[in-house]
Amino acid sequence: MGRVAVGAAVVGAAAVVGVAALVVRQRMRNSGRWSSAMAIVKEFEENCSTPLVKLRQIADAMTVEMHSGLASDGGSKLKMLISYVDSLPSGDEAGIFYALDLGGTNFRVLRVQLGGKGSGIEHQEFAEATIPPALMSGSSDALFDYIVEKLANFVAEEEQRFHQPEGRQRELGFTFSFPVLQSSINSGTLIRWTKGFSIDDAVGQDVVAELDKALKRKGVEMRVSALVNDTIGTLAGGRYANNDVAIAVILGTGSNAAYIEHANAIPKWRGPLPDSGEMVINMEWGNFKALALPLTEFDIALDVESVNPGEQIFEKLISGMYLGEILRRILLKMAEEASFFGDKIPAKLKIPLTLSTPEMSSMHHDKSPDLHVVKDKLKSILEISNTSLQTRKVVVELCNIIASRGARLAAAGILGVLKKMGRDGPREGGGKTVIAMDGGLYEHYTEYRKCLETTISELLGEGLASSIEFMHSNDGSGIGAALLAASHSLYRW
Repeated sequence: MGRVAVGAAVVGAAAVVGVAALVVRQRMRNSGRWSSAMAIVKEFEENCSTPLVKLRQIADAMTVEMHSGLASDGGSKLKMLISYVDSLPSGDEAGIFYALDLGGTNFRVLRVQLGGKGSGIEHQEFAEATIPPALMSGSSDALFDYIVEKLANFVAEEEQRFHQPEGRQRELGFTFSFPVLQSSINSGTLIRWTKGFSIDDAVGQDVVAELDKALKRKGVEMRVSALVNDTIGTLAGGRYANNDVAIAVILGTGSNAAYIEHANAIPKWRGPLPDSGEMVINMEWGNFKALALPLTEFDIALDVESVNPGEQIFEKLISGMYLGEILRRILLKMAEEASFFGDKIPAKLKIPLTLSTPEMSSMHHDKSPDLHVVKDKLKSILEISNTSLQTRKVVVELCNIIASRGARLAAAGILGVLKKMGRDGPREGGGKTVIAMDGGLYEHYTEYRKCLETTISELLGEGLASSIEFMHSNDGSGIGAALLAASHSLYRW
């Protein structure tokens, strides 16, 4: 062999060795990145752990806080607000009634026609609108004027058959899903905003008075007959359909619970209350906090950077406004510390609230062999392309960890309410306890809903779990407000 050929062979061999070494180094590098990413996932999963023993501790803490909140003003993170709903709709109500349902970033205007005893709801319709982000932090006048404009448009388009008889004013139930200290069925002072709202001039004001002023400004003839929280409305709507409903839970943008309390369990310091055996309590359970809650670094950072740091901790772990944001934060850490999506950190992944819970739900529910939904969502929302199937499987697993923790914590909260009511064990004479559920998270996030209901069964055991029934009360908060306007009407049915 000539010198040139030998030299070429040596150079060729060296090149092959160099390429092989480069491939090995790249594989080692990728292996190291993957190990780092999996270490982050494992730590996150451990910190989100919700074994039954911890869930029972959280349920016990919820029960204790409920007792404390009823016993003294400021004695608990739970407000345990008196709703002044001491009698729920009976089914005898008749006529046309309206509702405004402000539950978060969306609101609804509803019209309900009640047929009276034995007839139930004969007709219902609604219109929906989104609250512009600017109005969530503007002035109270601007927010209420916007809401009333939508109501006025809805009324203006109604058919002749829905017009009120002469001399009778339209009556409205107002579902206002924020902490309010009520002094009657149709008046209440805003305590604070939640769900991303921060309108300072409305805090401390009577929200019905604010709505009344907007109605007058816009020339809308309507009386606010009932002010209710969305959870109270859901309970009222649920009870109208099923007499065994005793608890209502909202799992949507935010979260809350309400239940029926014995009047003699409410202390006298609450002031004069209607003479009744029962009173519906608005818990405001989103503000619940306990040492046993499994908080991670991502939850703590989310809270610190929120509009209400230190508040609504339970809500930030279980509700639809925050689950997608928790997923974004852990994916960002994996991108920064383990190059999970490659050498460059995706710019969109750095933007808060870019990843919504509905998008997270879509990825979690992806059953396709190649997880093409996950692939498409990562590309369209976060501009992350060329992801491997292995990477997409990790994203689905993170969705499962976050949703399962939220659902299991919500189940623990429900167990706490059942314990307070004495319905966590066998009941004399048997009977069911029906829990009216509403909210987009419960309705649309199937894996979340299934986990919640399964966890209740695990906590109670099969025997007791059979006495608990979940009932989806679709749009219960709005319909419930209209029903409560009817049951507190100025006019005879």
